[in-house]
Amino acid sequence: MLSINRILCPIDLTEETDSALNYAIALSRAFSAKLYFCHCIESFAEVHGREIFTRMIEDAILRQLSEAVEDHQPFEAVVVEGEPTTAISQAAAERKIDLIVMRSRRRPVAAALLGSTAEAVSRTAPCPVLIIHPNERDWIAETTHEISLKRILVAHDFSNDAEVALQYATSLAQEYQAELHLLHVLPYALAPALTSLPPSIEGDFQRATRQLHQALPTETSLWCEVKQAVLAGQPYREILSYAEENQIDLICMGVHGAGFSMRALFGSNADRVLRQAPCPVLIARPLKPAHVTI
Repeated sequence: MLSINRILCPIDLTEETDSALNYAIALSRAFSAKLYFCHCIESFAEVHGREIFTRMIEDAILRQLSEAVEDHQPFEAVVVEGEPTTAISQAAAERKIDLIVMRSRRRPVAAALLGSTAEAVSRTAPCPVLIIHPNERDWIAETTHEISLKRILVAHDFSNDAEVALQYATSLAQEYQAELHLLHVLPYALAPALTSLPPSIEGDFQRATRQLHQALPTETSLWCEVKQAVLAGQPYREILSYAEENQIDLICMGVHGAGFSMRALFGSNADRVLRQAPCPVLIARPLKPAHVTI
């Protein structure tokens, strides 16, 4: 069973964060987790009476959320200072957060190279990050916060990080009796006219199929329906197409942090999935110690 005891939800005190709030509240209720609502101030340098100002922001958060959060759900308002990516990740590490839930704005194509705060946090966070987008397939009831999670997709590349994503996905599938989809994408561009695959590529398909089958505990099929697929093409395109065609509710991916490389500049497969996904995306990362250097 998945253990989530502390959830951090970054908010900016606008209606745009309502969708992330809904998910954070619903998941905290489902897992009896404590909620931390985090608001980031880039600098207190020009603010006189820092402690008073911080208390004003915390009170504003409490007033805004008191009606949304049920009385029995413990929650805390947190005000942090600094560049948002660094401050959010550090706040999560210091409080030993198990899951960050945050909203990402869909960025126009012209601005895509700049990335978003949610994408950056997913690279540096000390824990998994659930990212919500506007205008996507939703599985949280807005008023009752009931969870209706029916189909979960794991984009599996046989890395250790992908194994973490699979652990989260199988736990959620078991909890909500959801279909579990495992997808591996081979980076081949196959010509449509091919009637049979070259032996080397066919061998890769067979090996990937076996590895997907071996990745799942044998008892998984006893409590949920499992579907596996091995496709060829650009990984992010195949993941997005599969999610759309199969009405996936949640995509789970494991990723490594990215540095200032060409791969980071032009966007990894995870970044592209995050920007275009038709549903929420869980970026799974192993939990790290409370002290982090970013």
